[in-house]
Amino acid sequence: MTKILLAALIAMAPLSAETIVIQNATVMTVSKGTFKGSVVVKDGKIAEAGEKVMVPEGASVIDGTGQYVIPGIIDCHSHIAVDGGINEGSVSVSSMVDIKDVIDPEAIAIYRALAGGVTTANILHGSANSIGGCTLPIKMRWGKDAQSMIFEGATPGIKFALGENPKRAGNPQGGRGGATGTTVQARYPATRMGVEDTIREAFNEAKAYKAEWDDYNGKVARGEHPIPPRKDLKLEPLKEVLEGKRFVHAHCYRADEILMLLRVADDYGFKIRTLQHVLEGYKVAKEIAAHGAGASTFSDWWSYKVEAFDAIPYNAAIMTKKGVIVSLNSDDAELMRHLNSEAGKAMKYGGMSETEALAMVTLNPAKQLGIDNRVGSIEVGKDADLVIYDKFPLSDYAKVQKVLIDGTVYFDRDKDVSGRASKQAEKQKLLDKEKQNQQRQPPGRGGRGGQGGQAQ
Repeated sequence: MTKILLAALIAMAPLSAETIVIQNATVMTVSKGTFKGSVVVKDGKIAEAGEKVMVPEGASVIDGTGQYVIPGIIDCHSHIAVDGGINEGSVSVSSMVDIKDVIDPEAIAIYRALAGGVTTANILHGSANSIGGCTLPIKMRWGKDAQSMIFEGATPGIKFALGENPKRAGNPQGGRGGATGTTVQARYPATRMGVEDTIREAFNEAKAYKAEWDDYNGKVARGEHPIPPRKDLKLEPLKEVLEGKRFVHAHCYRADEILMLLRVADDYGFKIRTLQHVLEGYKVAKEIAAHGAGASTFSDWWSYKVEAFDAIPYNAAIMTKKGVIVSLNSDDAELMRHLNSEAGKAMKYGGMSETEALAMVTLNPAKQLGIDNRVGSIEVGKDADLVIYDKFPLSDYAKVQKVLIDGTVYFDRDKDVSGRASKQAEKQKLLDKEKQNQQRQPPGRGGRGGQGGQAQ
């Protein structure tokens, strides 16, 4: 049934962009103020935005009277659109695995995220490893294939994790498991000290690996013909971190561990791009700002685990006031659908302005992902990733009306609602046909049988 519904929804996906003008709306640009006027979209880009603009000949016009236009929402921490699990928990360092290899373009969470105004998300490996898998941002191009989902040109990332998750992942039930109490092989690390050591040892290896390649490339540049070093898929991403070609996104909670990771990064000469969750970030905000790391946090989650007991809803505002670029993320497919409301909480907890709050789910995560030259604000030349709301976007009552990505309408609430009856009828028709086929099937022809359940 799910596949049937997915097929019907994917059939609705748009094929190409067109010239579109959104008129008479309140446009919240995030970077250039708020005004009542129009936005012109052409060739997938924002061509013009202002109080008075000329409508290009042949353009489709969307009447935005009484409505609001904002940049597409960006989620800096998500695990949707992935086939299978997100943790390669068998080893402490799993930098050889890559999210891009398991993107699932048919995941229904993509369409639901669109319905919540999300146009871009940073898809992360899980947090069972001190150093996890490679990551990347995607655009919610519903109906496209896996490769087309990837945000082209964006700097790839890698997931790190500190604290309870990586130190407990390899030590189920204190090293015992199974119904008979058989011994389970414990995986290092089992302590917070061990997590730091694991990261340091990995970068010791990566530095040596990088030195081999630097020596090889130097010889090649001098006209020599040496044998190249063996490529190591585990160390290659860490080498890219050292070279500034891959961002580090680090799961963390406690202030002491945040400081530990910043020191480790400084020792090895790289930067932490974002501290994810970072619930005690308010305690060490000055140090985070001095390092240059961003903070991608929850709006008001606390006490759901021992590491979260000191979390406060003022965290985002305090870090912002100390000079940290802060975003609010979901880490959850359901929460992802109303990140606009999460942003509104920054006004309640910390007195952020409308623009500052909206930036936490648009421009700030774009900066953290290094894609703010393309998305995150409504500016001429940027990708036409736009969301139209029927009410003030930071309100709980606001509903997404349309979502554009690269100038193409990927979600239209009116079409979605009006088309539900026909899709339900088509679904029922297919289900009835499947039921009839099953009733006609001769007994014993289910495709499996014989001893051991082997196919006949």
